Amino acid sequence: MGNLHDVHTWLDERLPSLLRKYDVPGAAWAVRQGDQVVDGAAGLLSRATGVEATTDSVFQIGSITKLWTSTLVLQLVDEGSVDLDEPVRAYLPEFRVADESATERITVRQLLNHTAGFEGDIFIDTGVGDDCVEKYVATLHDVPQLFPPGERFSYNNAGYCVLGRLVEVVRGKPYDVCLREHLITPLGLTHAATGPYEAIMFRAAVGHVEQEPGAGYVPAPMWAMARSNAPAGSMLAMRPRDLVAFARMHLDDGQAADGTRVLAAGTAARMHEREVDLPELGLMGTSWGLGFERFDTPDGPIIGHDGNTIGQAAFLRIVPESGLVVALLTNGGDAMALHHDIVGHVFAELTDVALPALPAPPVEPQSIDAERFTGTYSASVFDLTVSQDADQRIWIEQIPKGLYVEMGGKVERTELVHYRDDMLIPVEADRGMHMPHAFLGDDGTGHALYLHLGRAVRRAGA
Repeated sequence: MGNLHDVHTWLDERLPSLLRKYDVPGAAWAVRQGDQVVDGAAGLLSRATGVEATTDSVFQIGSITKLWTSTLVLQLVDEGSVDLDEPVRAYLPEFRVADESATERITVRQLLNHTAGFEGDIFIDTGVGDDCVEKYVATLHDVPQLFPPGERFSYNNAGYCVLGRLVEVVRGKPYDVCLREHLITPLGLTHAATGPYEAIMFRAAVGHVEQEPGAGYVPAPMWAMARSNAPAGSMLAMRPRDLVAFARMHLDDGQAADGTRVLAAGTAARMHEREVDLPELGLMGTSWGLGFERFDTPDGPIIGHDGNTIGQAAFLRIVPESGLVVALLTNGGDAMALHHDIVGHVFAELTDVALPALPAPPVEPQSIDAERFTGTYSASVFDLTVSQDADQRIWIEQIPKGLYVEMGGKVERTELVHYRDDMLIPVEADRGMHMPHAFLGDDGTGHALYLHLGRAVRRAGA
């Protein structure tokens, strides 16, 4: 087994060539083991300006923000201000989704572990004022319920915006102020920005996107998503070392490096524990805790979260038994493959835990009758239609709607093949990933009720 110095040397030497291999403009990383932290960076923060990435550069962490939001909520639980198993309405009487029965029953815990059951990819922009999260929550009144609260996992961005509003109401302050006062400052973080007005004070990464497949990555037309989605991950940016400091607090039973208590003793460990299992999607862990993604491997658990914003991708992986934390922040390209190479090497050198292999289609896929899977599955931002042609080939067509159309989304048609029972997988990779498609439930006619892609998408008309 190697040591931290060897890992540092390997990463410094290999990162530039890995960035070229995966067409990633720039990246920064940090690794913590025990009380030691090493970090590094390579590439460009923007291909337009040519500014180089450094260890103090800030990148957006995207949905890793959900770990910060869940930590803010658990601080309120520690203080006795919030009960995880109370309905959200006990704290936010104005909270409402389309299903009134579900509205009354959805608990704080169910929002934290993504089992609340209402459609979650709602990205309405309600402005940049301090009331934007409050206004956002008010727009959820007609959001459909996909399944009864607590029945299954379905990743829910909107649910985390509701949690952010809960924090605002109990604290009496805007979400970003709560972040700074209750996490950023107690943790002693020096390179963390709660939005673009702060990020511009640092050496800030710009996301890069492909306008057309194979055209190459160019700077994105905007830096950030809507502020109203901040509690779910639209704004927060930092350097890897500061992200690692947050993770270290979770490993050190809620204490910051200087001994400041951020969470009560035992609370962090409860956040990491398994709350709900996922379909075997491979790319989103095997189970989920209170905010934390979990990979339950034969060698022991890996916890953490990923984040994606406009052209930026972030990865946080923690091995609790080894006290190891790895953070990788990127601004375009095949970030998933880069993450797998880097984090896989670090794990191999410093732990006995192997990073799970990425899902891949079988070399010789089995021919199947896809009747159970065929049909249209509908969400607010797209329709997904699964069909099987005369040659028994299976296809899925994604037709964007609403916000996805405004963001430039195009109709996409992809071939799927058999992966395992009740699961198909794309033949071609999307951003380096083959996302398994799980088909769950029964609509009463023998067809699947849900297409699960980390989010449960309900069969249209069922």
